[in-house]
Amino acid sequence: MGAVRIFTKRQCPKCPAARDVGDRLKVRGVRVIDYDLETIEGLAEAAFYGVMATPTIVVEDGEDNELVAWRGTVPTPQEIEGVLRANGFFSS
Repeated sequence: MGAVRIFTKRQCPKCPAARDVGDRLKVRGVRVIDYDLETIEGLAEAAFYGVMATPTIVVEDGEDNELVAWRGTVPTPQEIEGVLRANGFFSS
């Protein structure tokens, strides 16, 4: 199974909604990895993924290939769950 990577900053007004999406996905059993862009680790991962806006949500398949990403915006729960369902993250 792949992962959902969520990149946020403390001062970002849209980032709480992105973290809420991540929390909802975790409850559904999706592997969610959170990155704080105010840490060295977060900045390093952001550079690797080409993150230029917050929040950024990246969905990867089991081989770490990017399937879809939202940069500077937060998808609706239905939108992200549809992508995850279509890519075998969960069936319901």
